[in-house]
Amino acid sequence: MSDSRQAMFGAGCFWGVEETFRGVDGVVSTAVGYSGGKTSNPTYQDVCSDETGHAEVVLVDYDPERVSYEKLLDVFWASHDPTTLNRQGPDFGSQYRSAIFYFSDDQREVALASKEREQASGRFRRPIVTEISPAKPFYRAEEYHQRYLAKRGQSSCGTH
Repeated sequence: MSDSRQAMFGAGCFWGVEETFRGVDGVVSTAVGYSGGKTSNPTYQDVCSDETGHAEVVLVDYDPERVSYEKLLDVFWASHDPTTLNRQGPDFGSQYRSAIFYFSDDQREVALASKEREQASGRFRRPIVTEISPAKPFYRAEEYHQRYLAKRGQSSCGTH
């Protein structure tokens, strides 16, 4: 097996996003947490205050010999509405923003090209507002958030 690589995405409530990526062949592991903000070691309550600047994110470890970063981006675009600013379904606030946090210049270029393709595809009636920015520190969420839906035998949040 080759060395795994990392990708980090924000696409609304991290419970459902994590479950989506866990189902992708080639994904080695996932973890939910917070990133993109200014507060060190935030708690869920801190992030929910919408004052930390963090997004709820999923950190994805993947095997590039089994799944490409491009494929992960396809899953990302299909798993949420990237045209709603700071909102997914009933959840609103900057912590629910659509975001791609890249770990390398190559990931940045692939993400930008992917966003352009998605916008040009006509699939979305409104402009894509997804943030594409360098990865900042990842703060792992509290343990009860990890694999939240799987622990409860659910495959989706139900309200999303």
